[in-house]
Amino acid sequence: MAVHCGDPGGETVTTVATLAKSTGLGRSWRPSFVSFVLVYLAFFIIAWRSFQHKSGVGYMSWYTTVVWSLPVLTSAPGLAGAVITAHRMRRRHRLPSVPTVVFDLLVVVVPTIGRQDTYPALERAVHSYCSYLPAYFPRLRIDVVIEEACEDRDRIAGLEIANPLMRIVTVPHDYRTENGTRFKARANQYAHALRLAEGEATDDVWVLHMDDDTSVGPDTAEALARFVNEQPFSGKHGLHLAQGVLAYPREYARSRLTWLADAVRPGCDISLFAAATGRGSPHAGLHGELLLVRASVEATIGWDFGPRTIVEDAQFAVYFCERYPGCSDWFPGRSYGASPATVADFVRQRERWVWGLLELATKRSIPLRRRLPLLQNVIVWACGPIQHPAVILLAGALLGDMNTTPASAVVVPLWALNIAYCIWLYWEGLKINAVSSALPRRLWWEPLCLVMLIPLFSLLEVAGIFLGVTRFLRNGESTFTVIAKPV
Repeated sequence: MAVHCGDPGGETVTTVATLAKSTGLGRSWRPSFVSFVLVYLAFFIIAWRSFQHKSGVGYMSWYTTVVWSLPVLTSAPGLAGAVITAHRMRRRHRLPSVPTVVFDLLVVVVPTIGRQDTYPALERAVHSYCSYLPAYFPRLRIDVVIEEACEDRDRIAGLEIANPLMRIVTVPHDYRTENGTRFKARANQYAHALRLAEGEATDDVWVLHMDDDTSVGPDTAEALARFVNEQPFSGKHGLHLAQGVLAYPREYARSRLTWLADAVRPGCDISLFAAATGRGSPHAGLHGELLLVRASVEATIGWDFGPRTIVEDAQFAVYFCERYPGCSDWFPGRSYGASPATVADFVRQRERWVWGLLELATKRSIPLRRRLPLLQNVIVWACGPIQHPAVILLAGALLGDMNTTPASAVVVPLWALNIAYCIWLYWEGLKINAVSSALPRRLWWEPLCLVMLIPLFSLLEVAGIFLGVTRFLRNGESTFTVIAKPV
């Protein structure tokens, strides 16, 4: 049952603004391209001079020409998306910052494994929904989805008592979907079936999917409200899905190393994902959190994708692109999550993503034309281990050929684009993560360490990719790893 909070007035908005100021959430940001231009020019000059003085073309030159040019398939559209984001942010900056009340029902769905090491983050997330969303969504309900025998059921029940906007949705132990879906998709499907039974699969109901460690701020609530109010009531001619930016405040991170490494994620959100989802078709995939979708549209897709589904968000995106082309958008609101607590968790997280995306990209039940855009991105990502400079230098030493200069001058601008875009992702992502923190600026040493550690970060990504590809090739039993979320 939805809770009606009444018509939010000036006092509520003032309270939200005060709370945002005290927590450091919701501060504005805009992307910059200074770092991209400087790195591009520097790398282009160095690579061009190296090409001019190269002596012959060996095996390694041809190899690097191919593998170091391949990322342009994602860096070029990503850069285009970044330019679009910068334009949208300038336009948004000119809009008045006033409350935009939404009278559609908003249902926040939060699946959780309900372990003791995930409860602190869940408590933080639920508190943020109750603090920021009612000012814009007077009709609001928060559904926390748990398993019948979850470990921390009692504390979650106490959380429900403390937050009247929240209700617990318990998935019965013997619940089975028609297609045998497991893991998080099974929980999503049960909550979805419950909303269908309650008559909430209508055009004026919106579902916000969140992870149990992702909270919201005033910028999130305002961006969600603006998007919903821009859509026609009937839903027949408007947009049906939107997603924003995943940010990682410094104070939510147990490991500063993994926090710096995760700077790449908001960087991707404002570029590659903004280019795809923001242009109407999320063919680059979706995140499972900060995903807003119209309930009537979700009812036509559901989450029952089968027992081997590991990346249910990306599979939902594939079906959405097929049935509702051109009907998605991107918004600048952020969710606030926690980076993996350890390096091992960081690698396991990437392993699951790669494994799941490879399973999806090769799923024959989905027409090839629908999988091709995703397949392109997955191939580029899966080739990470054979692109890493450390691997290439090792191969060159074994072959006695250390000449890694390009075979043709044509690829020099492509190499410069790829390396500049990669560094830009981390640089801008760090800015977003810093401005989302209680201390809203980068510490003097953080940008320096970030740039110096990018080779290490890419090596960690490569380790996760390698493990994910290995598990995919072994074709073993699907598993869904839930990392600890202690903050």
